Amino acid sequence: MSEVGFSGTRAASVVGISYRQLDYWARTDLIRPSLCDASGSGSRRTYSYRDLLELRVIKSLLDAGIKLESVRKAFTYLREQADTDIASATLVISGNDVLLCDGDQLIDIMRRGGLGVLNVLAIEGVKNGLDDSLVQLAGGADAVIATQPAGSARAV
Repeated sequence: MSEVGFSGTRAASVVGISYRQLDYWARTDLIRPSLCDASGSGSRRTYSYRDLLELRVIKSLLDAGIKLESVRKAFTYLREQADTDIASATLVISGNDVLLCDGDQLIDIMRRGGLGVLNVLAIEGVKNGLDDSLVQLAGGADAVIATQPAGSARAV
């Protein structure tokens, strides 16, 4: 089974962040590339579509004024506790609090309580924006196809 992958440079470009920021997030385990992680000098990270979606959500949360520490907590919760697929999740932002809308229930990911002004981040909208960016950048030379095992990838 093959999956299209994106180099770090292409991933940063598609998501709208700097390569330096992407590198920092990978080195600090906020988000690591799922197709091929760096394994020493000269190796290249390869990001999946889902990784790009998570990167775009992280950027959206930071752009909304959420602190990086809170974003880390939110993603730890989403990865470990939430049963929902991230593409269909809806996050509710209240100040520096991030809540997950799960059906009729709001789950306080930060566990701090107290609600003020709420901003809703429907991740489906972020996904659509990511898809539009990918269509615009289609045909890039640094997209790769990753094959099993995840460590082997070849340029398209």
